[in-house]
Amino acid sequence: MAANSSDISEVKFLTIAEVATMMRVSKMTVYRLVHGGDLPAHRVGRSFRVQEKDVTEYIQRSFYDAG
Repeated sequence: MAANSSDISEVKFLTIAEVATMMRVSKMTVYRLVHGGDLPAHRVGRSFRVQEKDVTEYIQRSFYDAG
């Protein structure tokens, strides 16, 4: 269990606003992704936090070749 506590201290959590800025979309779009299950999030009180790695993975999954 000690390994898990050291791992969690290295995780970077982002607010919904930070995720929206990073993805260049509105906060409402991020909320839709979270509520739709497309973007994993953790509830902290009344707000959500998203792991930075989950955002980058979502963006990578969303890329497609348009050419």
